[in-house]
Parts: sequence; structure tokens; C-alpha cells
Amino acid sequence: MLKKILKGIGIFLLVVIIALAAAPFLFKDKIKAMIVKTINDNLDAKVAFEAVDLSLFRNFPKASVNIQKLSIINKAPFAGDTLVYMGELNLNMSVKELFKGETEPMNIDAITSKNAKINILFNKDGLGNFDIALKKDDTKSGDTSESKPFAMRIKNYDIENLHFRYYDARSKINLVIDSLNHKGTGDFAASKLDLITTSTAKISLDMDKMNYMKNVALSLDAVLAIDLENNKYTFKENKALINQLPLEFDGFIQLLETGQQYDLAFKTPTSSFKNFLGLVPAAYAGNLNTVKTTGDFTINGKVNGTLTDTTIPKFNVAIASNNASFQYPDLPKSVNNIVIDTKIINETGLMNDTYINLDKLSFRIDQDVFNAKASIRNVAENALVDANLNGTINLANVTKAYPLKLDTPLSGILKANIVTKFDMKSVETSQYQNMQNSGNLTLTGFNYSGPELAKPIQITQAAIQFNPNQVRLNQFDAKTGQSDMAITGTLDNFYGFLFKKQILKGNFNLNANQLLIADFMAPTPVPVATTTKGSEKQAPKATTATKEAVKIPAFLDCTITAKANTVVYDNLTLKDVSGKMIIRDEAVKLENIKTSIFGGKITADGLVSTKNKVPTFTMDLGLNTVDIAQSFTQLDMLKSIAPIAGIINGKLNSTIKVNGTLDAKEMTPDLKTLSGDLIGQLLSTTINSSNSDVLTALTSKIKFIDPNKINLNDIKTHLTFHDGKVDVKPFDIKYQDIKVTVGGQHGFDQTMNYNLKFDVPAKYLGTEANKVLSSLSAADAGKLQNIPVNAIVTGNFKSPKITTDIQTAVTNLANQLVKQQKDKLINQGTSALSNLLNNTKKDTAKTTTTTPKEDVKTKAAEAIKGLFGKKKKE
Repeated sequence: MLKKILKGIGIFLLVVIIALAAAPFLFKDKIKAMIVKTINDNLDAKVAFEAVDLSLFRNFPKASVNIQKLSIINKAPFAGDTLVYMGELNLNMSVKELFKGETEPMNIDAITSKNAKINILFNKDGLGNFDIALKKDDTKSGDTSESKPFAMRIKNYDIENLHFRYYDARSKINLVIDSLNHKGTGDFAASKLDLITTSTAKISLDMDKMNYMKNVALSLDAVLAIDLENNKYTFKENKALINQLPLEFDGFIQLLETGQQYDLAFKTPTSSFKNFLGLVPAAYAGNLNTVKTTGDFTINGKVNGTLTDTTIPKFNVAIASNNASFQYPDLPKSVNNIVIDTKIINETGLMNDTYINLDKLSFRIDQDVFNAKASIRNVAENALVDANLNGTINLANVTKAYPLKLDTPLSGILKANIVTKFDMKSVETSQYQNMQNSGNLTLTGFNYSGPELAKPIQITQAAIQFNPNQVRLNQFDAKTGQSDMAITGTLDNFYGFLFKKQILKGNFNLNANQLLIADFMAPTPVPVATTTKGSEKQAPKATTATKEAVKIPAFLDCTITAKANTVVYDNLTLKDVSGKMIIRDEAVKLENIKTSIFGGKITADGLVSTKNKVPTFTMDLGLNTVDIAQSFTQLDMLKSIAPIAGIINGKLNSTIKVNGTLDAKEMTPDLKTLSGDLIGQLLSTTINSSNSDVLTALTSKIKFIDPNKINLNDIKTHLTFHDGKVDVKPFDIKYQDIKVTVGGQHGFDQTMNYNLKFDVPAKYLGTEANKVLSSLSAADAGKLQNIPVNAIVTGNFKSPKITTDIQTAVTNLANQLVKQQKDKLINQGTSALSNLLNNTKKDTAKTTTTTPKEDVKTKAAEAIKGLFGKKKKE
């Protein structure tokens, strides 16, 4: 009997499990249809989702609907903008809701979302992208149904990792709430409820290109009394933290048809000065529990009024501290006599009437006192700034009084006495005549080192003067590594760069005794040796850190006129360097750069740009009497274009036009991309053929040339190069009484294909030719023409292949000799015949006129036979 009961229970459980597993397939299409109907009946936007899944196991006994990658895309006037994206949306409901009819609403008990993004935008006309609900007129004319596929009976909700952005094109307010995690529990089925919430987020706020908050950590645990009938939300128990600053709220927010009604008050629950330190992000504030403080710090604020399209609530926020101090227990210095008196006020409800008064900010470290005061008015339309800074700070005391995490402590004395008054529109439009600036800022004995610097920097003296139309750098004497520099100049739009993120414009003069480029380059990561458990040293492993691509800053537009006695770059030492650099549009333009190097002088004009992903450059170089051996050994570009180092000694004059791309990390030319041309003139040159496999192979084939005796002085060449190939236009070399014409091509990969044409006197063509020449008279030998000899050089510079047509040249010489002898004999016969005919005419003149013509012919024929024929034997 028991056995049958257990069997029956097992069969029942199996049927239930099968039913639960099959339910998603039975109800999936129904749920999907309801979602589509809800969207179409309520939203005027492009809505898409990847999949809808139904599960009865995930939150049993509740049914769970999972919607993947839900997106809502705006139509005009925000066409293409994403209003909402949810990586995952989950709806939980009772299983019985699945069995309701088509016109009955499904009640949702809980809702959760993960990895969502919401973008609320206002355009310049004041229209918002969130107004996508269908109006009553948009419903279909015949549809009088009041069906609601889904009804909210939510008891809890959970939002995980939400990114929220609010941007208003009119006021240029950009608010970002990132990493928002928010939970709420309450019975929304009731008209009045207490909603228990927990929230954490990071907030950033920019207004008109000016940053006010950046990733400020916020947290709020609050109980909100919600009146759904009146859309009223009242703060009950609550605790908020801004970074580590505690705040408490009282009052309510109510949603009205015309806007939102605010009646709020907030304050710090205590008056300890630790509240001020709590404003600093935790990563920089240290352990506040151990800090010894005196004095107070309070924030009190009230917000009252209506937020509409044209008004904001009135508010008054007071931030105050009087005669406060703090000291960290493990640091030797304290900060004393701290006074803060700041007010943020709006008395009219109009945004532009908001003003900020920093009536006093003062503190003392040891005997150094620093004071500041400022006011900002007309904040929404054209902010007016009036500020005064005065005081001294010993930077060495900063890290002794506050736990800044620096690899090397700061040092130096900063003194400021600055008065400034300006408006933001004048800053934006560079109307410097509307600004009132005066005062000085000096920095002496400043030392700093950090991971962003290759070497520590020491600023001996820096002096900045503030004038109405510019900021002048009167002095900047510094040293880093073995490099020194002295800089003076002007900044023309310092405030535009500081407040409006405009391009920083300036003109500077730089003088240096010695500059080592390595002193300014980020250090290469050094591999660190690791050990095993047995403490056996293993081979060093390279770190995974990679060198970042070099980028010329986009915010710079300045001209630097520089002079340096010595500049060391890699293995090159440049002397007497001078010229101008114009930094603009992520590029550096070089003008009239001059330097002494390689025993001569080099000039350069060109452009280096990092605007695109792959950096590019163009350069015009002038080489004046530079040493060939040094320049063609130490410059990889020249070495590839003309591999003559070690073969040709002497000097070179040359002009080179070249362009190509650069390695983004090392900023060195990519040889495969080079193109351009080179025109060169050799001066006082000699040849060392023993260093050239090509010349050695050539002389083994062509015996009549001794490369070491070739005179290359004043030889001019023209090379063009592109796609890794160098074309050498034909040029002539004079070797004794031999003319040589050289032309062809070689590659950066050392392959080559050259043609050499020799115009050779016959006497150089070897023993066979000399035997023939010895049988000739000196006069006849002198009449011979030079013989062309061709040589083709292929292979590569290390393994050349030489082919010549010398044998053909000797054959041509023999043919020339045969022709010469033939022409000589013919000339001799013609001369004898001419003499015979002349003598015959004379004899004929002596005879009678009756001598037959046939006798003359007969005598002429006999004369010819005598000349060419053989005499008969008697």
C-alpha cells in the first residue's frame, strides 16, 4: 500500500515538473504578444528586444519573465538617439497571472534591471526626448478598449549598474550618474506607502564646459513616505553621504502638472571639522577616524519653490568653518586657522540670478598663510568672476600635513598675489580688453618626480606675471636629468584654456646648454625576475605594460623659438641647434632648423603630425659638407637609401625631400613607407673597395678598372625612392681615359639591379686585343674607336652577381680592325687607279687625235690587273 502511495506521489511530482518545464513554451508567445501590445499602445518610438524568456523555476513559486537587450530609440527630432537600453529586464508575477484572459491585466509584483542606460536630452528649442507617450488622438479610431496588458502591483524593485545622463543644450548642463545601484521595497498597490530605499552612485556635473563635480561618490539610505494620489514624496528616516560627508534631509518633493514642488532642508548632522575632510574622496582623505580636529564645519541648506520650464526653486546654501584645524597622527605638520565662509544663493527662482560668494578661505601651515576670496554671478548667461589670491605655501609642508600619496615629496615655495576680474563671454571670444588681471606668481626650489616623468624635474625659479591681455612667463629655469632649459614667453588665452577647454595659445623662447631627449621620454618598463617556491631565480619576464603611442596635444597652439648648444638624441649629438617649432592641430611644424653634426651642417624644414591613427611626416633636409662615413652609418634612413658607408670616404652636399609614416610609439620613420628624392654632390672622396663585395666582384670581372683610383670628386647624383625601392638616375664617372655611366635600382632589402656602361679604349681589352693592336702602326691604332662594354650587377650587396659582355667587345674590336684594313686597301687601290688614269690622260694628250678609244680602255684594264692580279710565270 505504501509503495503505491509513494509511486503515486512520484508520478504527481513528475507531472508537476513536466508542467513547470513546459509552461514557458505554452505561455511564451502570449507574454511576448502582451509586451508588443503594451509598447504599441503606449509609445511613439522604435522599440526592439532580442528575446523574451519565461521561467517557472527561477523564482518559484513566482513566474519570471526575462527580456534581453531591450532598446527604445527616438524618432524625430531626436531620430537615432537611444532613450533607454536595458541589457536585461526581469518581471516577476504570480503563476496564476499567466492564465488570465486577453483583456485582463497581468499584475507585476517585482521588477529588476541590469546594465541599463538612460539618456534624457533637451534640444535648443526646449523639447525633451522622453516625451514618447502616444497622445489620445494617436489611438486608432475604432479602438475603445480600455485593456491594460500589464498592471503594476510592485512590492520591490532592483536597479543594478544604471548609467544615467541628462543634457540640456540650452543651459549646457551635463549631468552623469554612473554605476547607480538602487533598491526599493514597498507595496505600490496601496495609495500611501513607506518605500524603503538604498542607493549608491557616482555623479559628474559640467556646466558650459566647466566641471563642478567628477565621479563624486554618493550614497543614500532613506525611507520615503509616498502619497500616490497626490504624487508627493516625503523624506522620513534618511542618511546620505557625499564622499564621506554626512547629510540629512527633511521635507518633500511633489509632482505637479506644471512641474515639481520642492520644500526641502538639509544639513550636516554634526559640526565636526571632519565633515569637511569627508568631502575629499576616500582615496585621498586617509583614515578620518584618527584625525585630530578642532573647530567646526557645517552645511545648511534650504530649497523652496517650483521647478518648471522657466523657473527653479529658490535656495540658500551656507558652508562655514571658523578657526578650525586638523592634524593626522602620523604626520608632523598641522593645518591651522582654517576659515571658510561660502554661500550659494538664489532669491528669485530665475537660474541666472544664482550667485556664489566665497567671502573668505584662509589657512596657515607653520608661518605660511594663504588667503582667497571670490564671487561668481550671472551664472547661466555670462558668468562674472571676481577673485583675489594672496599668500605663501611651502610645498614641502603639504605632504607633511596631508596624506598625499606621492613617490617623492614636493618641495618649493609658492607665492601668489593675483587679482582677476573677467566674464566668460570675453574669455570665450578672446576679448582681452574686457579682462582686469594683475599680480604675480612665483615658484622657487620646486622639485617633483612621478611616473609620468622620465626624470625628476627641478625648477630653480619660475615667475608668472598677470596682465590684462595675457599671462607672461618672465622666467622659467629648470633642469631634468642632464638637461637644462630657460624659457620665457606669453600665454594669450590662459583663462579660455582653464575655464572653456579652449586651445592654449602662446609664444615661447627656449635656451639650453644641453638637452638629452631621453630625459623627457617615458622610461621603458624593466623586466622583474620572479622566483619559485624553492627560491630559485627564474628568467626575467617582460612586463605586460606597453608603451603608449606618442600624441602631440590637441590643446596646444604655440610657437617655440629654440637655441641649444648640444642636443643628444639616441646616438646622435647635435651642436649649435637653433630653429622654430610651431605646435598646432596635433602637429609640429619645423622651420629653419639648423645644427652642426657629422663634421658639417644640416638644415631642416618639415611637418610631423599625429592627428591620424598612424603619424606622418614630411621633411626637407639640407646636408652641407657632412662626413659620409658618419652620416650614412648613424642615420638609418640614409643607410637604406644609399648603403655607401665604409666604401666611400669624404664629404657630401645633399638636398633630401622625404615623406612617410612614423612608428607611433618610437616616432621613428617606417622605412617601408618612405618616398622622396635625394640630390647629392660628393666632395674630396676616396674609395675603399675592400669594404665592398660589389666592387670586389666587379673588378674580378673587369680587369681594367681599379676602384681605388676612381675620382668621385664633384660627382652629382639624383636618387628617387618609394615603396622600399631606390632609383638612381644615370650619372657619369671619368676614370683615366674611360667614361663610365652608372644607373639602376636597389631596394631597402639590399637587392639591386644596376647597369654600368664603359666607353673603353681598345688597349684595355686584354691580351688578344693587344696582339692585334701590335701589328698596327701607331697612326692606325690611334684611329680605332672606343669599344662599349656593359656590366649588369644583380643579387644583393652582400652576394652580388656580375655579368659582362667583354668577349663581345673583343669580337667587335676584331671586326673593327678587319673593316679598318679593308677600308685601307680600298683606299690604296682607289689612289693607284686615280694616278694611272691621270698618267694615261697625259700620254693621250701627246698622241694623235686618231688614237682609238679602245686602246685607252685596254691600258686601264691592264693597269688594274697589275694592281690586284698575279703576274704570269714567264
